Amino acid sequence: FAAELFDGTPVTGASLRGAPALLNFWYAACAPCRVEAPHLVALHEQFEPAGVQFLGVNVRDTIATAEAFERTFGITYPSVEDRGGQVLLAMTDYVPPQAVPTTIVLDRQGRVSARILGIAEPSTLRSLITTVLDEQA
Repeated sequence: FAAELFDGTPVTGASLRGAPALLNFWYAACAPCRVEAPHLVALHEQFEPAGVQFLGVNVRDTIATAEAFERTFGITYPSVEDRGGQVLLAMTDYVPPQAVPTTIVLDRQGRVSARILGIAEPSTLRSLITTVLDEQA
């Protein structure tokens, strides 16, 4: 996939290769997204030092709405703007269009290692990330 962060910085699926990554599909008015946001922030803080990349994929919001959500929940990892659905379309084998939130864990080669539809329970997600992190580079 190819997309842009809300500040215009380009991001591609290929740019995530080389380290484990987590993609979280969300939007601000999504109640389950609001529930899981603090857990994702905590996991990001835990795993960022180990090189795990987190990337939000905002499927509905304008920049002002997305930034307000990120400020409210203290989200420090970047999100791409995907109102046009390019990332969602590229990941359609793994992310049903109406299944938000969805969280995908990618291995170091950019392959989907795990998928969680709905709220990602912190302990489950921690285990999935640790498994991918422990795999040989």
